[in-house]
Amino acid sequence: MSGGPTNESELEERLSRPTPELIEVLRRHAGDLLILGAGGKMGPTLAVMARRALGPAHEVIAVSRFSNPAARERLGAAGVRTIEGDLRDPETVGRLPDAPHIVFMAGQKFGTERAPRDTWVMNVVVPGYVAYRFPRRRLVVFSTGNVYPLAPAGSPGPSEADPVGPIGEYAQSCLARERIFEDAADRLGTSVAIARLNYAIDLRYGVLLDIGRRVLAGEPVPVAMGYVNVIWQGDANDRALRCLALASRPPTIVNVTGEKIGVRQLAQEFGRRLGRPPRFAGTEAADALLSDASRSLQLFGPPLVDLDTMIEWTSEWLLAGRPTLDKPTRFEARDGQF
Repeated sequence: MSGGPTNESELEERLSRPTPELIEVLRRHAGDLLILGAGGKMGPTLAVMARRALGPAHEVIAVSRFSNPAARERLGAAGVRTIEGDLRDPETVGRLPDAPHIVFMAGQKFGTERAPRDTWVMNVVVPGYVAYRFPRRRLVVFSTGNVYPLAPAGSPGPSEADPVGPIGEYAQSCLARERIFEDAADRLGTSVAIARLNYAIDLRYGVLLDIGRRVLAGEPVPVAMGYVNVIWQGDANDRALRCLALASRPPTIVNVTGEKIGVRQLAQEFGRRLGRPPRFAGTEAADALLSDASRSLQLFGPPLVDLDTMIEWTSEWLLAGRPTLDKPTRFEARDGQF
């Protein structure tokens, strides 16, 4: 693996670089692609990746409130058509352009504890509007590994075939979102793939940044949630978009995640690279929020960016004092409150 990105432009190019396999999927399923909720941490690079892979004959259309105008500008510069709109408004959803393929990324996680109503509206009501506005389409729906219960720390975590058991209102609302799109597949003829994501890594945010920053600052790293799964955001983008080919009735479910790793081990690795001995808070619990990535590996192969590379790039980013989004993941939360 070549050297890591040294600025945000290089980083976003890496995160949006399409694979030959993705190019083949999008050429095989030709047509415009509508991305709903495209203005968040992951949406812009996913939209640009799709634009780079799809070819000139079709549009990639990104819809968001675009609270960050710079994200909208970058998308426009990359050839992505943007629409500013609030998906909580059914009339806005009704006016959206038709497209045969849709990626649904809209949702709310942080702030659930303070305003649970807003979370349920974004994660349940909005999916209802979208499901019934776009029947008989091909959809990839973003979900989360939080729909699973905590699993024994020594296990690989739940697979797609294991029972769900969401903890807290955020996870419960995400499971409700899945159920709404399951209903659309059953009653409206919509082909659906559900991507249960666990911890995408961008050098400006993510579990690795959270841990590395604490080590660098001499702050204790909480280890009660002793294990996590992480995946490079570029790999997560690639897998999610390739799920278009897997959309089916009933929905196909894929855990979009990567390697399981101990939080204590991660802190020790950062300590070695950053030259700071890590400090720890608490002790590892007997269970953790995990997802079994076996099916994803079988479908898509190993991620292109491995864990050691992600740690090295994150360390370089921190030592250079490069920009971050200041959006902690709250990976340590064991009560489902965000």
